[in-house]
Amino acid sequence: MRLALAQINPTVGDLAGNAAIIARFTDEARARGADLVVFPELCLTGYPPKDLLMQEGFIDAAAAEAKRLGEGRSAGITLVFGTPLPVKEPGGKQVGVANSLLAYRDGKMLAYYDKRLLPTYDVFDEDRYFVPGSRAVIIDVPGEGERTARVGLSICEDLWRGEDVGFSERYRGSADPVLELAAPPPGRPAADIIINPSASPFALGKGRRHRALLRSHATRHKIYIAAVNQVGGNDELIFDGHAAVYDPAGNLIAAGPGFEEALTVVEIEPERARGEGKGHEPEVSATVADPLLEASEESLLLRALVLGTRDYCRKTGFRSAVLGLSGGIDSAVVCAIAALALGPENVTGVLMPSRYSSEGSVTDAAALAEALGVRHVTVPIEGPFAAMLAALERPLADGPAESAGITEENLQSRLRGTIVMAFSNRLGAIALTTGNKSELAVGYATLYGDMNGGLAVLSDVTKQGVYRLARWMNAHYREAGFPRPPIPESSITKPPSAELRPNQTDQDTLPPYEVLDEIIERYVVGRQSPRRIVRETGFDAATVARAVRMIDLSEYKRKQAALGLKVTSVAFGSGRRFPIAQRYRPDEGIGT
Repeated sequence: MRLALAQINPTVGDLAGNAAIIARFTDEARARGADLVVFPELCLTGYPPKDLLMQEGFIDAAAAEAKRLGEGRSAGITLVFGTPLPVKEPGGKQVGVANSLLAYRDGKMLAYYDKRLLPTYDVFDEDRYFVPGSRAVIIDVPGEGERTARVGLSICEDLWRGEDVGFSERYRGSADPVLELAAPPPGRPAADIIINPSASPFALGKGRRHRALLRSHATRHKIYIAAVNQVGGNDELIFDGHAAVYDPAGNLIAAGPGFEEALTVVEIEPERARGEGKGHEPEVSATVADPLLEASEESLLLRALVLGTRDYCRKTGFRSAVLGLSGGIDSAVVCAIAALALGPENVTGVLMPSRYSSEGSVTDAAALAEALGVRHVTVPIEGPFAAMLAALERPLADGPAESAGITEENLQSRLRGTIVMAFSNRLGAIALTTGNKSELAVGYATLYGDMNGGLAVLSDVTKQGVYRLARWMNAHYREAGFPRPPIPESSITKPPSAELRPNQTDQDTLPPYEVLDEIIERYVVGRQSPRRIVRETGFDAATVARAVRMIDLSEYKRKQAALGLKVTSVAFGSGRRFPIAQRYRPDEGIGT
């Protein structure tokens, strides 16, 4: 049987547009001789559709579009795609919605399958929307000659069971959908191949765990496993594609590219899964190269951020972007990503020097813009800053003396934020914020200032991660897509500074980033206690307590921040839900 896996980039809610993409890839699969073509989870609606699923008329519209698609495009091929379907009682009353797969061939529906395990952790909230399925489904797919393959249907979590992200305990005692397909009760034939359409968001390191799980299912059950994931960015989430097929011996026999739409076609032999005519099993080793495992972490991160930026802009109607250029590392990396995502001709960098800006910062910002080929404009803030200081001098004269410094610093940042938003309004361009995860964690950013914008490109990348990405882009500039190294070397080597007062550096206020980033990784991502962090790292207890307190106190800022692209297992976004008005003090008594 010839199997085609179609990793496509749907737009949430664009039923007709998504159906057109499915139809186009189905036609291509048919032309390439495929017997079966499989599309990602909920690809007809795009994932995640969130509360669109509760909007009156949406489910009916999706079901009608699915019927048109299946009946009109499945001639000579078995077509399997994901869509929400209404769940109805025998009398016809709708009692819920299922996350489903539909299987069509020659204009007729063969079967439907409802996802059985519904994730509700991190960014997932499927229990809010869906009713779980309760049955295993295997379809027969005609192949070459008289041969038929038994294809087991599963969806994403049905196969992962939370094992890839540490939530396997959630499903203790629940049915194992894969086991019911690979080793069904007596009297029911087992599947030859299990297909697993998914909409699994990208996170650094997660792909390797997915590959290991796919291989383990294949070897444990002596069965083919085929996984196809969605591609593209939908709001904060990024989907990387990377389709894969493993044979019963655990060999990787097909792999799709990452971060782009593609059709991956492969021949499978149902007889191997049935144990017919087998000799010695081949050694478990990949028979095709795996672009996911061969890529560096920096390469995956860059491609994810570029795709997330491009799709957020494209799917919300923006064709251009504007951002402030300070000459620092963060704005340099964001500008480089924007140039790759939108084209340098569609990016404007605004230089906004103040009385505290060094000459090197201005020249570095200009050098970056010239290296990338983006437009850059200089708008000094000294005049507006002096005018604001004069206007506020008397009204604020009675304020505490110790707050004068931070007031002046934030005033500069807010002037810059106002200028960037003026360019955004005038040019119809999205404003990109440049803060990184380390700064967002501890509140080292100004509300209504450098936090102004529509998309936070680096909000899930730590300061050290930003430096690694910058160095990688310079060392591999052709692979990254640049004509020459894009980031000025001095932006990488000089001490990071907000330049809001004389001779300022970040480390005047913050711990060294190698210390801070480790604390953030452990406290935010690992959810470790401050005492454990001190015990296992040997960091100064007072430094850990102070960093943890800064993280907790900055929650109100993060709630008002621009949407940020998620690239790690725990981001400051919809998957991390901390209260603002709360009094738990995990740092209490530490370092005193």
